[in-house]
Amino acid sequence: MERPFENQEIVKPKLISKWEKATIPSSPVNYRNSLFNSDKNKAMTYEKLVPNVYYTDINDGLKFFVECLGFSIGHNEIKSKEPFCVLEKDGLQMYLFEHSHLAAEHNPEFRIVTKNIEDIYEKISKSHPEFLHPNLSKVTVRPWTAKEFALRDHQVCIIFQQW
Repeated sequence: MERPFENQEIVKPKLISKWEKATIPSSPVNYRNSLFNSDKNKAMTYEKLVPNVYYTDINDGLKFFVECLGFSIGHNEIKSKEPFCVLEKDGLQMYLFEHSHLAAEHNPEFRIVTKNIEDIYEKISKSHPEFLHPNLSKVTVRPWTAKEFALRDHQVCIIFQQW
């Protein structure tokens, strides 16, 4: 009876010369960059990231995203058996679903980067102050030098950020 691997050649680790060491990236960041900047990955381009957000009642999400944040409904199946819609604003897009089980499991946090954080804050703080996050309810310069303020409802947290 033949044993597994009996006739296989044993491969010994290759010693790396000092010249080969020069081609090994010096840090994890350089290694990551060497992986993602290689020719085989040039075809991996992305257009946008489109999240799914789940609410027990889709109308709560519509109040937050449409009424407060000014998103519009690009695709509407809100009255269907399984309510959902596609929300859009300024090239951003997200899917909003009514699904109580998934809503109980997912409480996402998003960052929206803007160039006019003061104007956005002024408008939202007057029209929907109930959504201001108690821990970041005013535009604040953070230790990493970004200006930020945050909103939340019972399902989602959104941090507005300006660099």
